[in-house]
Amino acid sequence: MLTSFYKAVSLFCCLCICSSYLHAQARYSIVISELMADPTPTIGLPNAEWLELRNTSGNAINLQGFRLQKQNSAPSGPMPSLLLQPDSSVIVCTASQLAAMSAFGTAISVTSFPSLTNDGDDIALIAPGGALMHMVSYNINWYKNAIKADGGWTLEMIDTRNPCAGLDNWTASTDTKGGTPGKKNSVDRMNADKRSPRLLRAVAMHSQLVQLEFDEPLDSIKATTTSSYSISDGISISSATPVTWSFHKVQLQLATALAAQKIYKVSVNTVPDCSGNAINQNFSDCQLGLFTPADSNDIIVNEILFNPRQQGVDYIELYNRSQKIIDLHEILLANRSSNGQIGTFATIAAESAAIFPGEFVVCSSNPAIVAQQYTVLQPAALSTLSSMPSFPDDKGWAVVLNSAGKILDELPYEERWHFALLDNKEGIALERINYNAPTASRDNWTSAANTAGFGTPTAVNSQHRTAAATTGTITVHPRLFSPDNDGFEDVAFIDFQFPQPGYVANITIMDAAGRPVRVLQRNTTCGASGSFTWDGLNDKQQKVPLGTYIIYTEIFHLQHSRQVFKNTVAVARKF
Repeated sequence: MLTSFYKAVSLFCCLCICSSYLHAQARYSIVISELMADPTPTIGLPNAEWLELRNTSGNAINLQGFRLQKQNSAPSGPMPSLLLQPDSSVIVCTASQLAAMSAFGTAISVTSFPSLTNDGDDIALIAPGGALMHMVSYNINWYKNAIKADGGWTLEMIDTRNPCAGLDNWTASTDTKGGTPGKKNSVDRMNADKRSPRLLRAVAMHSQLVQLEFDEPLDSIKATTTSSYSISDGISISSATPVTWSFHKVQLQLATALAAQKIYKVSVNTVPDCSGNAINQNFSDCQLGLFTPADSNDIIVNEILFNPRQQGVDYIELYNRSQKIIDLHEILLANRSSNGQIGTFATIAAESAAIFPGEFVVCSSNPAIVAQQYTVLQPAALSTLSSMPSFPDDKGWAVVLNSAGKILDELPYEERWHFALLDNKEGIALERINYNAPTASRDNWTSAANTAGFGTPTAVNSQHRTAAATTGTITVHPRLFSPDNDGFEDVAFIDFQFPQPGYVANITIMDAAGRPVRVLQRNTTCGASGSFTWDGLNDKQQKVPLGTYIIYTEIFHLQHSRQVFKNTVAVARKF
């Protein structure tokens, strides 16, 4: 009788333990809810890296055999047996920090605890059978606070029932100690995922393999339906496979090969995110094509911000002026040191990403700040460079290279290239005027317009114009005049014709050697048309010698476009 009782108890316990493991296999039943990636300078917590797990299910789950793992790295050692109750949490750390962290709540240690990179990393919780339970792909922007991002504060999940939202559902802790290990998060609140996923880009890995990237994780089951995807020109799809861990990428195996130098359109429909939100139909298609290597002047510098606002960052915008589909992973951005040597350089994209003809890419150390301070029309064109080259405020070099080290384009910029009448140049980008004019020419650059917010990252420049476009005309007559007060051609007329009023003119008379002899106009506001005169006198009101002179006219629009005219005139006199 007693034996039967013990058997029944043993069977019951076995069922409980098996039930615990069974429940653990449901993805997101346990989530990573808080992490300390950068513990120094300490605020009120130990100088230790750790993370917190929370049971979001309605069942107790045994953590025995669970592991932590960074992508492309070996997993940690297995977790010990611990029955984690519903709506409760546990701290996971190294053995050396276990005693210190146990003072804040239930804590366990694992061998080979993955090091958490300060600026960002991928960290996953893996179930005993190898199933992915939860993955967090954090970065420094998640803090949403520059001071807290510098160390000592944890990142906390806002709503643990919304495990896939990333940036939208994480922020820096508000607890005075710098974090809430073992307790409910200080930022805990309802924060349901109501945002639809967006297709960011499509990359042809080769002629029969395409990888789609979305801005958030997808439903990993529904994302395998091939009928949810289509490619133009009759390209058929044989299979769709979500990329594990983050599930924000899907690889399409093609039954029909893509042709070289051809742009296709890929479309997505009915695929939901992990919260069930359907794809945003306004962002459900994009271009696709095979890559062609970049050569000189294919990728050019189009805009640069080298003197950012307070709390701002430098950025550089590149433009694809070729007819090629170019892989940004093969493009590098660099500067030059004071002795002219290529200095710090960085890859534009950490992995393959296409830039199509006529497209832009904006490089910075923190695209979120660029988007806060300027109007960004194409967020997908922002690229994060972890080792962004430095660009001094006074002058410097921006160099674009391919992966073989060949220079594709180079801008030797100077602060004085800005619109001369600007009192404060902080936060104002320099914009290229003409894609086809020389990059190194000062006349091909000017300040971004005030009306465009002083910068146009990811959009056509506010000062852009084609080579054929002209701001206005300056004509001089007569070409030979005799300033001798005889009533005949005593002055030279400088006529101007502009598309609209509001231009500012500077006019300097120079001799044949290029030396200024008369400042005729300075910062003079002009109408749409009119005329200035030169009486043949220099700045000292003395007659200039006979000979040929250059009338150097520089005009600006109120929106800061700039053009230079050089007209010649000859001075003669009767004897």
